[in-house]
Amino acid sequence: MNCYEDIVLGVEFEIGRHTPSKEEIITFARQWDPQPFHLDEEAGRQSAIGALCASSCHTYAISSLIHSRSPHRLKTAAMLGMQMAFPAPVLPDEELAMYETYLDKRTSISRPGFGIVTSLTCIRNSSGDDVLTMKSSFLVERSGDDP
Repeated sequence: MNCYEDIVLGVEFEIGRHTPSKEEIITFARQWDPQPFHLDEEAGRQSAIGALCASSCHTYAISSLIHSRSPHRLKTAAMLGMQMAFPAPVLPDEELAMYETYLDKRTSISRPGFGIVTSLTCIRNSSGDDVLTMKSSFLVERSGDDP
């Protein structure tokens, strides 16, 4: 796992990929967001989206899943805040790729063993459209080596 000192600002890099199946979308929706257009193809076709699609909760969960599998994981101690948008739907069997860009970092004044990092995370579908954008700030462990 990477520490605060390993973070390079301003470079977009791929974190990982995931392809949600129709079954995954429906199973997640049954448990966490049982709206008809997440559960049934016909209801999806008649919705504003025009197709069965993953819920925004599921899309965010996919971002957590991709992060957990990534070799680029950071020694994160806490999430400090985030802003999210879901500009396009996640459709079944569409490969998603997640990218991250570190925007800013600074040593924490109150916790000098940690740094505060701000990043922009984007999940894109196979057409290159963003399905999730997330700007977040989090606390990351420092290695003790001065960068």
